[in-house]
Amino acid sequence: MNITILGAGTWGTALARMLSSTGNRVTMWSAVESEIIKLSETRVHPNLPNVTLPENVELTLNIEDACKNSEMILLAVSSVYIRSVAHAAMPFIQKDSIIVNLAKGIEPNTLKSMTEIISDEISCCEHGNVKLVALSGPTHAEEVAMDLPTVIVAASDDINAAQTVQNVFSNNVMRVYTNSDIRGVELCGAMKNIVALAAGMSEGLGYGDNSKAALVTRGMAEITRLGLAMGCDMRTFYGLAGIGDLIVTATSRHSRNNKAGKLLGKGYSLKDCLTEVGMVVEGINAIPAAISLSKRYNVEMPIISAVNDIVNFGSSPLQKVNQLMMRDYKNEN
Repeated sequence: MNITILGAGTWGTALARMLSSTGNRVTMWSAVESEIIKLSETRVHPNLPNVTLPENVELTLNIEDACKNSEMILLAVSSVYIRSVAHAAMPFIQKDSIIVNLAKGIEPNTLKSMTEIISDEISCCEHGNVKLVALSGPTHAEEVAMDLPTVIVAASDDINAAQTVQNVFSNNVMRVYTNSDIRGVELCGAMKNIVALAAGMSEGLGYGDNSKAALVTRGMAEITRLGLAMGCDMRTFYGLAGIGDLIVTATSRHSRNNKAGKLLGKGYSLKDCLTEVGMVVEGINAIPAAISLSKRYNVEMPIISAVNDIVNFGSSPLQKVNQLMMRDYKNEN
């Protein structure tokens, strides 16, 4: 299959390597000239130093060339760039292709998911036959690039499109499940990053495993409450895109959100924290939409609200822990 990857970050690079090794023709595009030049010269992404990008992966700065003959387009850019990249690509996408979203976030001003944003741009170009799939789950690029066993979920309103992605991506190191609850899968992908920030703050404050387990569990309860209010399937939140992705993001040394939270817990300013991490921290970007959704659907989200207070209003992490612990006593369910 002819596959285009829009975005030359770690996730796009890891998937380019995997997909090309299973017989697909892969083209990678980036708007950042230095990324393409560096990859062309070295075939190594700076954040994946032990992995070589195969020579048969084509690299380009021309989005028309990247998209025009592709049967499947992967959007592997940060959530804040999804709309602009989708807008730039749509005029060149074949009408019967499949677009796979890899970004995890919610647009703060519209509260739309990533595939809803892409759908907006499709409508502008009258590409009615294009199918949308969200690919999500516990999948750090660093491990996928090393062929470590990984399991992921392809979600779509169109089961045939989800199954096509399942067939293309599945191999002896990646197993793909399908899910028809695309809204729930994308909601999990955005919200779990905020809870992972909280888990990192807990570690930065010097707390132990008990605290982190509590944050993961109660954080998942908050995400599930919101998802049910939005009409999502409860089973999604206890699957790969839900608790699976939350566990890996809240605990892994590869997690930018966990690292950022740890630094905030240690007293770093937000600016210094982001500088230290050196890459996009999607949990920070997701906070405004999470707060707006909690208000729209009248869902109480105390952990996510506490993270918002710390990140955006300078509250003390320790003070917020005390407030969370001393909230009114309740039944767990």
